[in-house]
Order: sequence, then C-alpha cells, then structure tokens
Amino acid sequence: MQKRLEKIADNNITRSASKNSAIARLNGLWALFERNDTVLIIINADPDAIASAMALKRLLSYRVQGVTIGYPNEIRRLNNLTMVERLKIPIERLHTLSTKDYTKKILLDSQPNHLACFEKMTFNAVIDHHPVTTGWDAAFIDIRPEYGAVSSIMVEYLRAAGIKPSVSLATALFYGIKVDTQNFQKQNMQVADGICFRYLFNIANLNLVRKFELTELRRSELRYFRTALNEVKASNHRAYVHLGKVGTPDILVIIADFFNRVEGFDWVIVSGIHGEKLVVIFRCDGYRKNAGKLAKATFGRFGPAGGHREAARAESPLKNLPLRENQEFTTKTLIRLVTLHVK
Repeated sequence: MQKRLEKIADNNITRSASKNSAIARLNGLWALFERNDTVLIIINADPDAIASAMALKRLLSYRVQGVTIGYPNEIRRLNNLTMVERLKIPIERLHTLSTKDYTKKILLDSQPNHLACFEKMTFNAVIDHHPVTTGWDAAFIDIRPEYGAVSSIMVEYLRAAGIKPSVSLATALFYGIKVDTQNFQKQNMQVADGICFRYLFNIANLNLVRKFELTELRRSELRYFRTALNEVKASNHRAYVHLGKVGTPDILVIIADFFNRVEGFDWVIVSGIHGEKLVVIFRCDGYRKNAGKLAKATFGRFGPAGGHREAARAESPLKNLPLRENQEFTTKTLIRLVTLHVK
C-alpha cells in the first residue's frame, strides 16, 4: 500500500513538473511578442507543419496584430491538398509575401539550414522535432528530437494556455501526429505523442482524417496501375517494376505500397523517371532485411540513397547511371542493378 501511494505521489510530481515546464515554455514564447507585431510563420508544408502552424496562429490570436502562414514548397500530395481544402486552412506561398512586412518570424517543423530560402532569413523563434543542427540562432528555441511530431509540442502549448482546440484544429493536429509517427510505428515515438494523440481523439473529426488518408490518387494516375500490373517482374519473392516517366514520385510510393501488400513478395522495388532523375522506392518487411542498406548498396554511388529497415528511397541523376548511349532504363535494368545485392 505504501509503495503504491509513493508511486502515485511520484506520478503526480512528474505531471506537475511537466505542466510547469510547458507553461514556462509557453510564457517564454509569448514574451517575444507585442500587441502591434505582425507575425510570419514559415513552414515546409506537410501535415505536421501545417497543423502546427494552425495551432501557433491560435496561440498568438489576440496577442499580436496579425499572423500569416507562408510556405516555399508546392503542395502536390493529394492527401495534403485535401487537408488544406477541407479544413479551409489559410496558407500562402512564401514567394508571394514580402518578408520585410513582418516584425517577427517563426520557423516551425524545420531549422534555418534545412532549405536555402530559410538560410537567408533571421528567425525570432524556431520550434522543431528534428535532430539539432548548428550555425544559426534565435531568441526562442524549442527543439525536441525525442518527440515524433511538432503537433504534439503544440498540443502541450495549447493545454498549458488553457485553450481547447476547435474540431478543425484538433483534426489537423491529430492527422499531423498520425502521419509523422507513421501511426506510432516509428521508433522515436514518445509517451508524450501518445498522450496528445489520445487527447485529440475525443475532439477531432475522424471521418475527415480517414478522407485525408484515402485521397491519394488523381484519376489521371490510374494508368500507372495498369502499367505496373503489366510490367511487374516477380522472381524469388521479389517484385520489380519500372514505370517509365512519372508526373510525381509520389505515385512510385503508392505503387510500391500496393505491391508490398501482395502475398509472396518479400521485396518490392519500384522505379520511375521524374525530370532528369531516376527515383527508386524500396519496400520490405524489415525482418532480417534492410531496405535502407539495399538502397545505399545499389544506388548510393549514383546519388542520395537510404532510409529505414522497411522503407527506403534512392534518387540518381540519369547522367550518373551506367547506361550506354541512348539506352533506355527498363525493369530489366532495375533487376540487373539490384539483384546482386538482394539477400
């Protein structure tokens, strides 16, 4: 009984310390701003970053003159476009904004040396969950590599501020955590992510979240499935397919995940040409296999390659590939380059 009471007391102390820490961080963030500030939140747009920007905008409501969310990248994935459209999220392309018009700038879900356009700016605050980099500074920094998503950090800020998120905001944060933790399958997922996810579960619109997840394909992209089914070569529990030129590398991921659900395939390797690069997607079950190592072994000498045990990617400029003049890259070429390294 005594040990149980001691454990309860310890848990209460931990919760209290955690709450105090969240409040201290929130107050440190709020202290940066004055009522007449115009704030620019900058993100490299993906579900976690978009949701976090929405939450930060809510946290700064009534505390500053105005908040704008800007992003440099083109949003191509239908999942992400559907999220922005369904939730009516007000975000603007960074190149259409004059950064000089804003008195304060915040970088979310990234760090200043992540993109060249970020390196040219000075940020008042940086909030992120990726490994810490060097060569930059900000007045307020909250970087937690142990967290699976910045959305989890934002939920802690909201709760410390006593703000219950709207259904729209909760849905975005819920989806952001879900995507960045890969449904809690990533190794860096923490208890904090689970607590925030569970809190949002009772507020978010789960039907909308499912709509985001299921909206992956444009009708025009259905033809790639026909090509894949006609072109796939299966051998020794391995599936290989080269799709030729593709409008977006995302379709390679979708096709690879599709074949990865087919019984009997221990390895799935899907490639396609996007622009002047060959993009190769690797999938396996990760049990006594390592997709990241295979990607490096097969294409690492031609360009960036790597990933996790169960999923990896390689991108190789076409000019770097060992092809004869005017030789086309085909599924047979893919098999030849990969097969010696597959175990």
